[in-house]
Amino acid sequence: MFPLWFVLLAMPAAAQTTSSAPGSACAGCHQSKATTQPQTPMGRALLLPGAETALKANPKLAFHRGDYSYTVETQGDSSIYSVTDGKRSISSPIRWNFGNGAQTWVFEREGQWYEGLVSYYPDIKGLDITIGDAGLTPHTLEEAFGRPLLHSETKDCFGCHSTNSAQNGKLTLETMRPGVTCEHCHAGTNTHLLEAMQGQFDSLPPKLGKMTAEDISSFCGQCHRSWESVVRGHAHGVINVRFQPYRLANSKCFDGADPRISCLACHDPHQDVVRQDSSYDRKCLACHSGSAPPASSAASSPVTSLVSAPATGAQSCPVSKSDCVSCHMPKVTLPGGHMRFTDHQIRVVKPGAPYPN
Repeated sequence: MFPLWFVLLAMPAAAQTTSSAPGSACAGCHQSKATTQPQTPMGRALLLPGAETALKANPKLAFHRGDYSYTVETQGDSSIYSVTDGKRSISSPIRWNFGNGAQTWVFEREGQWYEGLVSYYPDIKGLDITIGDAGLTPHTLEEAFGRPLLHSETKDCFGCHSTNSAQNGKLTLETMRPGVTCEHCHAGTNTHLLEAMQGQFDSLPPKLGKMTAEDISSFCGQCHRSWESVVRGHAHGVINVRFQPYRLANSKCFDGADPRISCLACHDPHQDVVRQDSSYDRKCLACHSGSAPPASSAASSPVTSLVSAPATGAQSCPVSKSDCVSCHMPKVTLPGGHMRFTDHQIRVVKPGAPYPN
């Protein structure tokens, strides 16, 4: 009998695009990571009809703004997005659900791609204007339907929320797999799998944990926005709290050569995001304690021993040594966004101080 990873590898691409089996082919050797990663926000970054549950739980959603009324109605695995001005209506089936929890939809209509002007927010269990589109004032039903996307925007949307959705710079949805899967981040996975079938393991994908904090920030920033991309895009104000690599790089304690301050030092991308503030205390105290160990031995993260760096000489906190992030990484609510983000610009937060941009 062939092992599961061999059977999945041999499946046609079309069959694999709709499979949500944990870990796909990689599960043969990496069972733990391949089981948990598909259930993370990244693993569920794009959901196909049938896999999305929020709309099923809220089958009739309605929203009104100005001259336009929106509805999202769900029956079984089918959801229809509609907008009307009272005289005409435009409707489209929802084929791609972008986001885990909060849902934004991308549509193709008459050869043009659109981002829906309204989205679903779990905090209100309802619809509201899509983040970033609050400043748009539609003057026609077509404008009210959604914001037209450039080809590059569409490719980036699918490129960050799914796997194998672009080839040679072009959108290729026939090869797409929903969500961020192993091969999305680990380059050379397919070659490694083929050679592993023959008992050869010389083509291991590069270990991301060996990258410097600066390079990890840039790598994760391809989707979560790097410092450079935010600056070039002029994303000023509270809206940029969503872009964690940018915010982290603005921190006084950020050192691109110190593995204790990288994305991977605090977050395991194969596990769901830990929401308990106290769980990060050990990470903070790896630097901010009276007897912080050298960076090369600041344990608790698998990457902290892979890159050596000088000690930061960071001061210890005079107030507390618990729940550090509750004070130094405040939660920020997006205006009108019904969503809260942890600000990754680590700092001493002073009451009444303006949002540091």
